[in-house]
Amino acid sequence: MVIVGAEAQSVAVAWQVYAITHSALDLGFTGLALFLPGLVFMLAAGHVADRYDRRKIILACYGLQAVCTAVLLWLSLSSWALEGGRIWPIYAVLVGIGLGRAFSGPAASAMLPSLVPKDHFVNAVTWGATIYQIANMSGPAVGGLLFTLPLVGVLLKWRGAGIVYAFTLVMLLGFLVLVGMIRTSMAAAEKKAFSMRTVLAGLDYVWKTKLLLGSISLDLFAVMLGGAVALLPIFATDILHAGPRGLGVLRAMPSVGALAVSLTMLVKPIKRRAGAVMLMCVGIFGAATVVFGLSKSLWVSLVALVLVGASDMVSVVIRSSILQLATPPEMRGRVSAVNWLFIGASNEFGEFESGLTAQWWGAVRAVVIGGLASMVVTASAAGLFPQLRKADSLTAESLMSAERELSVGEPAD
Repeated sequence: MVIVGAEAQSVAVAWQVYAITHSALDLGFTGLALFLPGLVFMLAAGHVADRYDRRKIILACYGLQAVCTAVLLWLSLSSWALEGGRIWPIYAVLVGIGLGRAFSGPAASAMLPSLVPKDHFVNAVTWGATIYQIANMSGPAVGGLLFTLPLVGVLLKWRGAGIVYAFTLVMLLGFLVLVGMIRTSMAAAEKKAFSMRTVLAGLDYVWKTKLLLGSISLDLFAVMLGGAVALLPIFATDILHAGPRGLGVLRAMPSVGALAVSLTMLVKPIKRRAGAVMLMCVGIFGAATVVFGLSKSLWVSLVALVLVGASDMVSVVIRSSILQLATPPEMRGRVSAVNWLFIGASNEFGEFESGLTAQWWGAVRAVVIGGLASMVVTASAAGLFPQLRKADSLTAESLMSAERELSVGEPAD
C-alpha cells in the first residue's frame, strides 16, 4: 500500500521538477535530497532500532512522511510555491521524507525476523520482495495515469501532481492504521547507552564480515553506477517521446521483471551457489542497462528494463537473506542501518550521480557508461570477495561456515 503511494509520488515529483527546470542536474538533486538525511543519521538510526520499540519508530517515521506528502500537495496547489521556477520547497520536503526513511528502514528490516519463524525466513523475504515488486510495478503506472487524469469542476486545480499527492497521502494514512494493528513479541532492547562505539558497532561488524561487505558493496557500486531510473523522465520526453503515461510504464517495467522472477523463486528457490548467482545477475543488470541506454525504440527499452528488474530482484533476495542470516539478533538494527545507508547511496545518491553525469555527457552516454562500469564492478567483486563468490545455500550455518573458512587464509579456489 505505502509503496504504491511512494512510487506514484516519485513519478509526480520527477515529472514536475523536469517540467519546471528541464535540467538533468535538478532532476538528480531530488535523489540527493532523499539521500542526505540517511548519510547523516543512518548509523544513529540503527542504534535507535536496536534500543527502542521498532513498531513505534515505524509509526513515527511514516507519520512524518504523511506530513511531508501533505506539504507537497499544498505546494502543488499553491500559486506562490512554484512560480518563477521555484523548486527549492520540493527539495526541502524531500529532505523530510528522507529523514523518515532513514529511521524507518533499519527498524522495519530488523523487525522482520521477529514476525516469521527462522525456518521460513528466506521464503518470507521472497514473499515480501514479491509484494514489494507488485506495489513497485503498479505505483509508477498509477502515478502516470493519475497525472494525466482528466478532471473537471472543483477538482480541475488538482490536475497533475496534486491528485497524485492526494492519493499517496491516503495510502500513507492507511499504512499507519495497519502498522498500528501489529502485535508481536519483540526481542529485549539492548540496554547499552548511546556512544560512538555502539553506534559504529554495525559498521565494524560489516567491515569484518567479508560476506556482508561484499554483498552490500556490490549492490552499492553496481546500482549507483548503473541506475537509469532517475533519467527516465528525460528518456520518456526527449528520446522515446512517450509522455507522462509512458514514463509511468517505463518506471513500472523493472518491477514487472522483478515480479516475474520473485514468483518463480517462490516455486523454485535458490538452493545452491547463491553467491555466484548473485554475481551473474548483477552482471546481467549492467548489460541490460547498456541496452536501454542505446535503445531508440520504446519496446526495446521496455524489454531492457524488464531484464534490469529481473536480475536485480535475484540480487535483492540473496543480499537480504545474507544480511539477516549472517547477523546476530542483537546487531540487526545497526547492521540493517549500514545496509540502508548503502542502499540509499546506490538509489538516491545514484540518482544524483546519474543527473550529474547526464548534465556532463548527455543522458544516453551517462546510462551506457554507467552500465559498463557496473559490469566492471561485478567482475572486481568476484575477485575481491571470495566469500561471496563461494557462498552456497542460504542458511546461517552454510553462510557463516564459508565466511570462517575463507577468512582464515584458505585458498579461494
